[in-house]
Amino acid sequence: MTRHYSALSLFKEGLAGQTGWEKAWRSPDPKPRYDAIIIGGGGHGLATAYYLAKNHGVTNVALLEKGWIGGGNTGRNTTVVRSNYFYPESAAIYGLAHSLYKTLSTDLNYNVMFSARGILTLAHSEAAMETAARSVNAIQVNGIDCELFSVEDVRRVVPIYNFGPDARFPVYGGTWQPSGGTARHDAVAWGYARAASRLGVDIIQNCEITDFIIENGRCRG
Repeated sequence: MTRHYSALSLFKEGLAGQTGWEKAWRSPDPKPRYDAIIIGGGGHGLATAYYLAKNHGVTNVALLEKGWIGGGNTGRNTTVVRSNYFYPESAAIYGLAHSLYKTLSTDLNYNVMFSARGILTLAHSEAAMETAARSVNAIQVNGIDCELFSVEDVRRVVPIYNFGPDARFPVYGGTWQPSGGTARHDAVAWGYARAASRLGVDIIQNCEITDFIIENGRCRG
């Protein structure tokens, strides 16, 4: 007799056979007092909690998220990871963030699926190429890896693009950051959440902040 399985029954039987799994991060009850409270469980909030605990030893921290971790803007973000910015201030902060991404999976012991496959920005006119050349010069002065691409360079990297005269957006060249790439931003959130929780940070989900208690010009609650 042949037994037939539906996808749902296979899924249920698979779940039934999985044991020993722990929650990725704790869901504790709030404490009456914390040394620091972080509002928002996106990439910025989770990274702040993690580095407070890891680099500064501040572990009595509450991170409050109105929804669930990975369910906000961080989970819906683009996957692009790059640091090829024009202004020195931007290059400094994005350059630091980019350097963290390169070893983030190892640091968090969680695969954020970072892939340094390069970032190509196309130029579709002579004027755009002039702007691209100016940008590349500034980016290189800022100490960020960036190259000015010709049409031939673009063809080498993206041979499937339409380089013909009938192309809707003709290619004149572009800019290329070899170390740029992609990452799963929801995985970044989950990795930071798990690592921060293991260091003692309390992650409290479904806790929306509606107001601040201000006393004598300071936030008290």
